[in-house]
Amino acid sequence: MNPNQDSRILIVGAGCFGLSTAYHLLQRGYKNVTVIDRSPVLPAPDAASTDINKIVRSSYPDIFYTRLAREAIAAWKNREEWGDVYHESGVYCPLQAGETYTDKAYENDVTLGARIEDISDAEAVRKVFPLGVSVSIPEHARGYLNRDGGWAFASKGVQLLMDKVSTRGGTIIPGKVVSTLLKADGKTTGVTCADGSTLEADLVVLSVGSWTASAFPELSFQSRCLATGQTVAMIQLTPEEGDLYRDCPVVLNFHSGFYMFPPNEDNIVKMAIHDGGYTQMIQNAESQELVSTPRTITSHGTEGLRIPKAAVRELRAELAKVYPELAKKPFAATRLCWYADSPDDNWVIGYHPDDPSLVLATAGSGHAFKFLPTIGRLVADAIEGKLPSEVANKFAVNRDHTVQDITIEPEIRCHPPAPLVDDELCGPADLLPVPEQV
Repeated sequence: MNPNQDSRILIVGAGCFGLSTAYHLLQRGYKNVTVIDRSPVLPAPDAASTDINKIVRSSYPDIFYTRLAREAIAAWKNREEWGDVYHESGVYCPLQAGETYTDKAYENDVTLGARIEDISDAEAVRKVFPLGVSVSIPEHARGYLNRDGGWAFASKGVQLLMDKVSTRGGTIIPGKVVSTLLKADGKTTGVTCADGSTLEADLVVLSVGSWTASAFPELSFQSRCLATGQTVAMIQLTPEEGDLYRDCPVVLNFHSGFYMFPPNEDNIVKMAIHDGGYTQMIQNAESQELVSTPRTITSHGTEGLRIPKAAVRELRAELAKVYPELAKKPFAATRLCWYADSPDDNWVIGYHPDDPSLVLATAGSGHAFKFLPTIGRLVADAIEGKLPSEVANKFAVNRDHTVQDITIEPEIRCHPPAPLVDDELCGPADLLPVPEQV
């Protein structure tokens, strides 16, 4: 399809992909852009992008993402557009011998002129962190600190982008659960919603993240867009503790998948593990197939925030390897943050091969939010047929997934996800620190 500026464009999903796409289309002069979302409250409480912080980093072994991330970072720094959403704390990445992903990411950062500090020994690692902060440093520690990075207050960024879309004439409608894609002559012509309403469109963009496969089983996207729950925990610091750790960098360990942030303005420290994650397989009522479906605060109330006990132990063990004193504190909260994972960690952006009026913009694979200011440009280019062929092929809906490459994604991300088991989820007692041995 070749849309024009009067085309009715309906975007399903008011998260990172959907809102950024709407914004960039409106910037290009499109006059009829509507965004709908299943959640009655926006930003959606259980969306991956509704969060206190997300990493903003340019460290990628694929230089395409490094370039795009540096463009996004430049945009984040524009305070007239994004206020104080972005915090340039720096990102510290430990290095291990023979780790292809991290070594190549470092090389790309240096090539593109990032402000990189080589951290060659344990003494230099110690200087990355403020005086007074207790840091656990292995004897042969080394790594690098990228000063051109940090973190973004994700929920605030999404709210700002919603305001930008509305200000530029876009329509955002919450509480619209899509039940059916309307079809005519092999083309999508709109959607029918669970409330009985129908929204017609010349072009429909699906940007529903980890709900892609379960909400639209007719697309058979389970293998190309797998919903995985990633484990998150938080610690509540006192104001004094918050001030002590405030100037720490983001710590991002590509080998273990563990990462953590400095405290936010509420003195909350968040940490997580970026790995194969967990799946909740549910038989889809329409397709009768088992499809991984997010288990969240919306679907299960506070029960949807519980993570496996094994993950709680792993998070605490990894925390102790960075900040041993914080590892002695109780976890204040946990969460499963649901990704839409593609097999190769590249996004899915482009027209459905069998439907010229249906575009997919999804499969963030846990690394899309940092591109909030720019990712919609890629989707708009795809809609207009302007993506360079190599980029279009990278994100193609029907691309080949037969080969996994650890230079594209960290090795730990290649591990298969584990099933969520209710009896193995944590309770309040599991969030308490392990008593020290006397």
